[in-house]
Amino acid sequence: MPNNGDPYCRVCGLLQATPPWGDDGRSPTWEICACCGTEFGYQDATPAGVLRARQAWTAKGYPWFQESERPPGWRAEDQLVHAQLLQNDSDSGR
Repeated sequence: MPNNGDPYCRVCGLLQATPPWGDDGRSPTWEICACCGTEFGYQDATPAGVLRARQAWTAKGYPWFQESERPPGWRAEDQLVHAQLLQNDSDSGR
């Protein structure tokens, strides 16, 4: 599931300091996303794994894995739209 150095978490869309799957999109860092708690290279290794992890995170109400890293005014929906993981209603013609 290469992503060519995409700097966002595949599960929650949080912008990471370094690409979670390396610059080549194939070498996971094995780090943990501060937002959703995904271990890069494990829960996000397949499309089905990403979907399962995102559904679990969503069902829990978008909790932060490391609450101390949560920016003031953070909104899950904004993050997901920005990372193109969720369509903005204004973009869909609704």
